Amino acid sequence: MRLAIFSDAHGNYDAFQQVMKDIDTSRVDDIISLGDNIGYGPEPDRMIEKIKALNIPVVQGNHELALKDEEYLHWFNPAARQSLIKTRGLLSKASIRFICQLEPFISSHDCRFVHGFPPDSPLIYMYQVSDNGKQEVFEEMAERLCFIGHTHTLEIIGYDGNGIEHEELPEGVTHLDAEKKYIINIGSVGQPRDSNNNAKYVIWDSSEDTIDVRFVPYDIASVVKKIQASGLPKEHAERLW
Repeated sequence: MRLAIFSDAHGNYDAFQQVMKDIDTSRVDDIISLGDNIGYGPEPDRMIEKIKALNIPVVQGNHELALKDEEYLHWFNPAARQSLIKTRGLLSKASIRFICQLEPFISSHDCRFVHGFPPDSPLIYMYQVSDNGKQEVFEEMAERLCFIGHTHTLEIIGYDGNGIEHEELPEGVTHLDAEKKYIINIGSVGQPRDSNNNAKYVIWDSSEDTIDVRFVPYDIASVVKKIQASGLPKEHAERLW
């Protein structure tokens, strides 16, 4: 089975379109979203409508959580908070209903899918958890693989039953060790923060036991203009470069 997994599209529909074009040529059997399809970007409603039309399973991200429960708005910095308030006005009632029904994790194919950190947090960043804490999570996790987003960066952490190994997750194919469990941070479609401005997503091949990291270019200038025209905070446009 070949499974395409993406995260943190953040209303960047142009980047999402290019990722979907790449997925369409990649012989995948299914697609899963790790959340944060809204916030920062200018076209959150188009994102949600397309995801619904394609019937893509989605887990709840921290931006979806704050849209569902405004008590979480205090968790965000001022610009992100302003962006979320603006985003609510850009979403249809149907899209808001869809977002409010999202669950914090999906478990399937001997994998766990969560936005922030397992077992089910949309808020915790992987770097906030000590290696001892990560080891405890690995030992309690029933699934062999867990895919996460949230940091907008690429990273893979392996556990062999004895210790934790942090490794880079580069563009292209990475072979997994059948004897290890992994937490795999898959980067961001719509707001990369890893010094490379391409949209990122991954394909997990269960038969080959590989992770294929895809870098997908898109028209950043077009998105910058849309962010500026929508009245969203300018830093969300500047960060795309």
